[in-house]
Amino acid sequence: MMKIAVASDNGMATDHFGHCKEFMIFDTENNQIIKSESIPNPGHKPGFLPNYLADNGVNVIISGGMGQGAVDIFNSRNVEVILGATGKPEKLVEDYLKGLLESTGSICHQHRNNC
Repeated sequence: MMKIAVASDNGMATDHFGHCKEFMIFDTENNQIIKSESIPNPGHKPGFLPNYLADNGVNVIISGGMGQGAVDIFNSRNVEVILGATGKPEKLVEDYLKGLLESTGSICHQHRNNC
């Protein structure tokens, strides 16, 4: 089983991982979504969210953008990071499972600005 998280706002992937309203979490098996749930963002503190998601079994994170610090933590926790994503979370996960979603490497360099 693989667990995939999508940083989301109002039913769409968000531009900045740390400031999203929620994470859509998809449990997948045999390249199919078997369960989905929404969990609220517990708060944006440096280093917290990547560890929180990894500790909750997330294997892949999909977002429009993300700071380099978060990317580094995810990488150290063996969580695959897909950046530059836009659209509905379920469609993004389906595309990922089909091998159609690739990261564009959209890194946020200034947390004060939207990515």
